[in-house]
Amino acid sequence: MQIDGIRWCRYPTRAILAALLLSFSLTGAAQQPDRATLPLEPGTPVPDDYYRAEFVILERIVEPEAVNERMSDRSVEPPLETEEVLWSSLEDGTTETTLELAPQKDLHLASAAARLERSGRYRVLVAAGWYEAFPPDYEGTPLRVEAGDWLNEARTREVEGHITIDRQRYLHVNVHLNHWQLAEEPSELPIEAATELSEETPPAPDASGASDSAPMSAATGEAAGQQLPVLAEPAPLELLTWIRETRRMRSEEIHFLDSPTIGVLVFFKKIEATE
Repeated sequence: MQIDGIRWCRYPTRAILAALLLSFSLTGAAQQPDRATLPLEPGTPVPDDYYRAEFVILERIVEPEAVNERMSDRSVEPPLETEEVLWSSLEDGTTETTLELAPQKDLHLASAAARLERSGRYRVLVAAGWYEAFPPDYEGTPLRVEAGDWLNEARTREVEGHITIDRQRYLHVNVHLNHWQLAEEPSELPIEAATELSEETPPAPDASGASDSAPMSAATGEAAGQQLPVLAEPAPLELLTWIRETRRMRSEEIHFLDSPTIGVLVFFKKIEATE
């Protein structure tokens, strides 16, 4: 099985996606924001290599059982620790980011995302863009992503990972996303085994004869009478699919990176200085 760099012919829904994006690209080029919408102070010259970076993260509406890939046994490294956040959906439904996001009306991909949702085959999880200078030899900090449904039993989002933007001669985007689902219910055997173990555990030795141990025994008895709350361990997860791909970007072209269940649209618009 190969997930990275999946080709357009792999999924039947690719034809629908291609048609939607093509129709958008023919009509959306003129929908660029005015200079006044850029997050620059009035009178500030536009920096060199100044871009609007846009990302739309999508989830295919498909039953997990329909996914042919079997990735539950894949080894997945822990989430990368980074203080920079592209998009994080919190448990209470709010979102946070460390970027100064552009208004949705400025985004070239906004219409494409809306059309994909209207098709009934995709759900938009993230639609975000911002302005930033990406000079040559730029080494970007990974941007954390946490999106999708909140898996309450596991206390995490179903889609998590990070996206990194670098530039040598060309812009490159590295997408590292995991799509999780709850693992099958664990067997009851561990509970039964724990019960048998508790029945076989011998009682603690009587220390009443030792006078210096009396305070400890009293403290132990008092603590035993107070049942402390036990926090349940997060439910186990298994990997449904992932995206592991680095793609060279071409300005003002829509790029699509995907897996059988999630996809990422990427668009960079270079902002030129005006006379």
